Amino acid sequence: MEFGTGVLLVTSGLACALLCGCAPDERSEQAPIRTGVSGGDSTVTENLEAPWSIAFHGSSALVSERDSARILEIGADGTHYEVGVVDDVEASGEGGLLGIAVREEQLFAYYTTGRDNRIDRFDLTGAPGALVLGSGTTILTGLPAAATHNGGRIAFGPDAMLYATVGDAGNRPTAQDRASLGGKILRMTPDGRAPADNPIPGSLVYSYGHRNPQGITWAPDGRMFASEFGQNTWDELNLIEPGGNYGWPEVEGIAGRPGFIDPVQQWKPSEASPSGMTNIDGFVYLTNLRGERLRRIPLDDPASSTELLNGAYGRLRDVAVAPDGSLWLLSNNTDGRGDPAAGDDRIVRLELDN
Repeated sequence: MEFGTGVLLVTSGLACALLCGCAPDERSEQAPIRTGVSGGDSTVTENLEAPWSIAFHGSSALVSERDSARILEIGADGTHYEVGVVDDVEASGEGGLLGIAVREEQLFAYYTTGRDNRIDRFDLTGAPGALVLGSGTTILTGLPAAATHNGGRIAFGPDAMLYATVGDAGNRPTAQDRASLGGKILRMTPDGRAPADNPIPGSLVYSYGHRNPQGITWAPDGRMFASEFGQNTWDELNLIEPGGNYGWPEVEGIAGRPGFIDPVQQWKPSEASPSGMTNIDGFVYLTNLRGERLRRIPLDDPASSTELLNGAYGRLRDVAVAPDGSLWLLSNNTDGRGDPAAGDDRIVRLELDN
């Protein structure tokens, strides 16, 4: 369960097997592509506004909307309710209400203000179907913010620490400056402090040399994976090492240069733009925005991947494992860069048949 010279390697036994229709729009001529690992895909709910992150709290899914700053609760039947609105969010460009993470009865949110990006912690009260977002406590401020490259993904690791991906906010040199929080993956306690065992004493910095990382997940053996938007050449899948330097802006993709850690897999940005990710039953599942597909990456061979749902639902922003073992995915066609169809944006349920 959950706790690239760019050649895409495709596992030979996973051929496309089954096609089904989608809603009438410009994507209807390209039905979902199956690879033999899916038991079927279906829409859970529709008409979301630029959804950015999904996390489960018990049987309920919680979703952040970037521009409205709303947190929504989604029931198994697709009914959705407003849990609350995060104050002081300034949605501009790629900024707004971004990643969320849930820990026990608390929700953590990464968002953009007029001054910075920051992380708040909220209490969650009420029963499923009637959850309420309490007042927020800010645990971290001063993360660089801009119209682009805000990072924004947060998640709790198997060590119970909170991790956050931070983009370079368009200021490339900060990614190599270990004193800056821009272009980094951060590791912190739930109250925003630097753990004593972080690789740089007294610092939140866990890894650096990142351009715009937007997905993180941990394999059962503890390996940490992160996805990263490249500039014009390569998008990346990285294995994160404590204190590791991933090269931006000195290198992009697999460079083989001493002092920098190469990605385990790379793709052309037009075919990827990797965002949120999760893993279950020996595979990482990685959503793609420009690529409009879901990548399935075996944990025992992370240099290879296969593709699912290619073009079926447009841009895909995030994915999470539901309590029943299915995947719930967020489409992201209303974010200003997509081509929305009737009913967008939506949550798609993908049943796995491994």
